[in-house]
Amino acid sequence: MKTRSTGRPRSSPNRRDQGSAGRRGTPDRRSNTTSEGASSRGGAGYADARRMRRKALTLRISPPLYARITTIALALLTAIVFTGAAVRLTGSGLGCPTWPECHGAVIQTELDTHGAIEYGNRLLTGVVGAAAIAAFLAAFLRRPFRRDLAIIGALLPLGVVGQAVLGGMAVLYGLAPGWVMGHFLLSMVILAGAVTLAWRARHEPGAPAVNDRAVVLASRALLPLAAWVLFLGTVVTASGPHPGSSGTGEVVHRLGFKGGETLTWMIHWHGRFSTFFGLCAVATWVLARRRGATPQLRKALTALCLLLAAQGVVGFVQYETGLPSEIVWVHVALATCTWLAVLVSVASAGRLAPAAALTRAAAAHSVAPSPASPSPFVPQPPSRFSRRPPRSPASGS
Repeated sequence: MKTRSTGRPRSSPNRRDQGSAGRRGTPDRRSNTTSEGASSRGGAGYADARRMRRKALTLRISPPLYARITTIALALLTAIVFTGAAVRLTGSGLGCPTWPECHGAVIQTELDTHGAIEYGNRLLTGVVGAAAIAAFLAAFLRRPFRRDLAIIGALLPLGVVGQAVLGGMAVLYGLAPGWVMGHFLLSMVILAGAVTLAWRARHEPGAPAVNDRAVVLASRALLPLAAWVLFLGTVVTASGPHPGSSGTGEVVHRLGFKGGETLTWMIHWHGRFSTFFGLCAVATWVLARRRGATPQLRKALTALCLLLAAQGVVGFVQYETGLPSEIVWVHVALATCTWLAVLVSVASAGRLAPAAALTRAAAAHSVAPSPASPSPFVPQPPSRFSRRPPRSPASGS
């Protein structure tokens, strides 16, 4: 039995699939529009992320910018010494009797005056720590990279952490004199590192010696003298009437190794060594002027001598007026500035010229003939003032 033909071609079960199969390799615009948009957006986001990561890896800091960063860190490290002295002299040292929290909480909004002073100083420590970390990390982004800056920069955040720990121990031990003295002296060590970092950030290594050897040695000798006078000053403060808890009423132990005369005895010895230190600074200033030191060193020594003179006047006034807290704060601030002036003077003195090089230079100078006494064995050029020889008769009239 024959099947009747309809005259139409036999159709495929799924003509749409057949058409798609016939156009293999051609994307379906209707089905892939959403996926294409998502993939394009994802690709653009990935490219942006790679671009930002590459930019972060290639971030460079110029030497002048890095020098400004170190200067900001130095300024903040100096400022927190002033605020720390204010905490002690206002009697707010135990305004927050616990550490690291204050009255059982890290964040406090309701505090009395003394608690707010102590808590504000702790918050400022966080800002100073951020600046110290920035100075350290920026050393790795500085171009050209210098290893010495990275090493010295690491000392700043480590010092701030140590400072926070010492401050916490001082609070937990009721402002014991030893902890408080160490807290202040560590601040001076951190300032020494900050000044060194800021100075090196502005000067390239390997600079030749520019000052006389005696001037450099005399300037360096001022550093241990200043450190000793600062230490004696902390002993005087630890023996004095400002334990740091007068505002909160706690009883704090004071140094009394000489009984009731400890404070007077320490003030006199501190004054003697301060006078000796001042005389040494003036002698170094005179030596620097006579030996032709650089203007930068002379300015630093001049500032040091003026600060020491002001320090002596303030110290005498505070002793005669019974050690009022306001004048004691000025005395501590001047002591910090004096320490900075000593550090800058030592840095300005520069490198010490090797003794062998000086010996060779002196020997060469002694062997070389003096221009004022020419050698008789070397013919000298005729001078225009020398007498002309007489004319011979043969030369004519």
